[in-house]
Amino acid sequence: MRRLIIIILVVFSCGILAHVRGFGEGALFVRVNMPEKQKAEKKKSKKESSAQTDIKVGNPGLLIDAKKEAITGNLKVAQDLFRQYINRYDDDPVGYFELARLDADLKNFDEAVRLCRVASKLDPGNIWYSLFLAELCQGTSQLTEAIAIYEQIVDKYPGNLDYRYQLAALYLQVEKYTDAIKIYNQIDEKAGVSEEITLQKQKIYLHLNDPKSAEREIKKLIAAFPDEPKYYSILAEFYMANNMPEKALETYQKVAVMEPDNAYIHMSMADYYRKSGNKDKAFEELKLGFANPNLDVDTKVSILLSFYTVNQIYNDLKEQAFTLAKILIETHPRDPKVFSIYGDLLVQSKKLPEARETFLKVLSLDSSRYAVWEQVLQLDLQLSEYEHLYTYSSKATELFPDQPLPFLFSGLANLQLKHNEAALKALAAGANLVADDNELLSQFYMYQGDALHAMKKDQEAFSAYDRSIKLKDDNGYVLNNYAYYLSLQGSELDKAEKMSKKAVGLDPQNASFQDTYGWVLFKQHKYKDAAEWILKAVQSKDEPSAEVLEHYGDVLYKLGDASGAMEYWQKAKQKGTGSEFLEKKISEKKYYQ
Repeated sequence: MRRLIIIILVVFSCGILAHVRGFGEGALFVRVNMPEKQKAEKKKSKKESSAQTDIKVGNPGLLIDAKKEAITGNLKVAQDLFRQYINRYDDDPVGYFELARLDADLKNFDEAVRLCRVASKLDPGNIWYSLFLAELCQGTSQLTEAIAIYEQIVDKYPGNLDYRYQLAALYLQVEKYTDAIKIYNQIDEKAGVSEEITLQKQKIYLHLNDPKSAEREIKKLIAAFPDEPKYYSILAEFYMANNMPEKALETYQKVAVMEPDNAYIHMSMADYYRKSGNKDKAFEELKLGFANPNLDVDTKVSILLSFYTVNQIYNDLKEQAFTLAKILIETHPRDPKVFSIYGDLLVQSKKLPEARETFLKVLSLDSSRYAVWEQVLQLDLQLSEYEHLYTYSSKATELFPDQPLPFLFSGLANLQLKHNEAALKALAAGANLVADDNELLSQFYMYQGDALHAMKKDQEAFSAYDRSIKLKDDNGYVLNNYAYYLSLQGSELDKAEKMSKKAVGLDPQNASFQDTYGWVLFKQHKYKDAAEWILKAVQSKDEPSAEVLEHYGDVLYKLGDASGAMEYWQKAKQKGTGSEFLEKKISEKKYYQ
């Protein structure tokens, strides 16, 4: 693909060009401000060109009538009057020119070009006719003709640099890069060295694979403005981009001396040292850059991410990342973003309590950050801080009443605190907010089922579980709990067996799922299979629960191993949380349910 050259467009201030719209789109332009001296020269050339235009009009009244119709929007009527005029006075360029403008407004560009050519031929000295024709040719991709017109204009008005800018832009469009550079050099000779023209020439030279000339252009800019550090930085970046790191470092060091508070220089030097393999020096420069209050947080982080991947920062450069984050906090103590960055690093390092405190600091600075509220609630859940989860989920539902997740967290907190009615209320409110997210809605129904089961409303709980599974049939948690609760009732055991088997298939190492599947099999009187799965549950954990131990004792009893059953019932009792029949089983050495 051809490399695009940024083209300079100078918009003429004459009224004629304001009538040309809707064509010439697609090119990439950069507007260049003319120096005051050049503006004065342009005004002078306008006066000269106006003085040269003295064409007599055939019938002013007819022209006036046509213009009135055009001004009031009756373009078709105006078009007919202008045509009448040029038919009567075919040697008057004014009629052709005005009709060309009207056709351009009506987007009849080919006709506008034809008419403007006639006007320009009848009055070749009229600069406005020439300029309008060149603009029409440029807009209709007749660039060769547009260039020829501008070459004549530049010869006729050598003091008007505006025309030279436009000619150079046209040369760039047709890839006559050397000709464009010649014009830019002429502008430099007349107006002096300027940043815009110099950088334009630098880009052209790079496109022509001539880095020496590109370097020369930047040095000319530095020679013209030796006290401007920005141009040294441009030169240093040029050296870096063109594999001249030593020259880049030398130039960066000059900038650091000239402008010690430069917000970017240390970041640039950090990039140099990083590319040179000097990690320690790169880090030292990064620290200096991050400590500079003149550079905003977003820019600092953006530059850092241009150096390293997120994975490198979180893993290979973890300690350095913590150091930089702390510098950001010291440099920008009132910016919530820096605490968010530090909190993310703490989460990645599994320092969850510290991460939560950091995110709470973010909320103290800016409570409108919804994503941070979610972070806090997630951390509360991971830390099993249910009282804190209850408090902050309640606040979040008030601040963000249209967001479903805070209601889900509120439901979970209330469930854990055994506030089942409050849990159901929060879960119902949140479920009503879910749109086009079956997985999330499935979770709301799942926890509603848990709350209803805790309230001993089993049929309503089972209905909620069914809704959850209908939306997402591979949620092992729902499948396991639903199957277990059915087994406790001794109802729909075939359905329970299918759900439990599926849950184990989704998470084969989950001891709770193994125990449930074994218990469902136990309820189906499949004692040998039940023993196999419940034993897996016993062996899956170093400290199996009392419930699992008691279940294994029950199945051993059914298999005729009374002494084995007693052993496991005793173990369950030592945990202190067995079923209501555990004491009776032990005292009577017999299974009860």
